[in-house]
Amino acid sequence: MSASSSPVRVGVLAPLSRPGWVEAGRHLLAGVELAAADVAAVGGVGGRPLELLVRDTAADPRRAEAALDELDSLGVAAVVGEYHSVVARAAAARADALRLPFLCASAVLDALTDEPTEWVARLSPPQSRGWRIYAHALLAAGHRQLAVAGQPGEYWASGVRVLRKALDPHAGTLVWFDADAHSPEDLCDRLAGQPATALLLLTGFPEPAVPIVRAVRRDVRLADVLVGAPAGQPEFAMWADALGGDGAGVPFLRYLPERLTPLGERVAAALRARQGGEPSFVAYEGYDALTVLADALRAHGTDRSRVAAAWPHVAVKGTRGTVRFSRVPGIGVWQWAGPPVQVVDRDPAAPGSFRVLRGKPQAE
Repeated sequence: MSASSSPVRVGVLAPLSRPGWVEAGRHLLAGVELAAADVAAVGGVGGRPLELLVRDTAADPRRAEAALDELDSLGVAAVVGEYHSVVARAAAARADALRLPFLCASAVLDALTDEPTEWVARLSPPQSRGWRIYAHALLAAGHRQLAVAGQPGEYWASGVRVLRKALDPHAGTLVWFDADAHSPEDLCDRLAGQPATALLLLTGFPEPAVPIVRAVRRDVRLADVLVGAPAGQPEFAMWADALGGDGAGVPFLRYLPERLTPLGERVAAALRARQGGEPSFVAYEGYDALTVLADALRAHGTDRSRVAAAWPHVAVKGTRGTVRFSRVPGIGVWQWAGPPVQVVDRDPAAPGSFRVLRGKPQAE
C-alpha cells in the first residue's frame, strides 16, 4: 500500500469498562465513530481513509499512559477523546512528553497539564468556568448554605474550591461530608442538623450517589433541601433508570447550546438512530473532537508537529457552535474559550425531559 493510500491512524481514548463511566464512554465513542463515517463520506483525509484505534482507559490514569505509548508506537497522527478528568490529565502529560497531538473531548479539570504545552487542545470548558456558572445558578435561586456529600479525588477537590470561591463574596458557606465514611442515613441525620438548603453530590455513580439520593428524598426532614449534581450524572439514561422520579429536579452541568447548529441537528438524528435513544452532550463532544481534528489533518497534513501547530488556526463549525482555540489565562492547553454551558435538570413532571435553568452560550 502506498503512503498516499494508507490509512491515517487516529487514537481514541474512552472509558469503556468499569470502574470507568461506561455509558459516557460509549456516548463519546458513538460521536467519534459517526464523525469518522462522515469524514469517510467526503473522501477521508486528502483521499486517505481514517482508521480509528480505540483504547479503553477504564478510568485508570496508568492505563491511559500505556495506551498513549502504544498508540505512539503504532504511528497515530493524533489522539482524541477521554471523559474522566484525572485520566485526561495523565494522557495530556504523556502526550506532551511524546510530542503527540491530543484533542481532549470532555474532561474539564483546569490543570490538564502542569506546564503550558503546544501539543494538547481541549473542547470542554474548564471546571473553573462551568462550576462557577453552576454556583451562580444556585445563588440566584437563593442557596447560600451548601452541603457536599463528597469523595476524595483531585477533580472533586478542585470543584469544591471553585464553589467556595463563588460563595465567598455572598457570605455563603459550604460544609463537606465524607460520603465514604457515612451511610446515606447518617448523612441525612447530619444534614438535618445543618442550615444547608442544598446538598451537592460530588461522588461516583451509581454508588454512592443513588442510595444517597433515595435516602434524602425519603427523609421528611429534608423535604425542602435541593439535591444537585454539578458533574452531570443525571444527563445519562442510567440515572433515570436507577432513580425514576427521585432523580428529577437535580440540577447539573450540561455543555449544549439553546439550539444545536444545523450540523448538530443532523448529528442528533443520526446518533438517535445509532444509539436508540437521546444522545448526551458527551456524544456531541466526541463528534466535534474528531471533526476538528480531521479538518486540521486536511489543512495542515498528518505530520504531528504540523497538527499541533494548527490548533490556533482552527475555525470549524461543529454541532454546538464554531470551534476556535486560544490561550485562556490559567489554562496550559489550547482551549475552546466559548463552549456552551447550561445548568439543567430533569423535569419532575416528565423525568425523561430536561429543563434549562440557566444557559451561557459564551464565556462569562
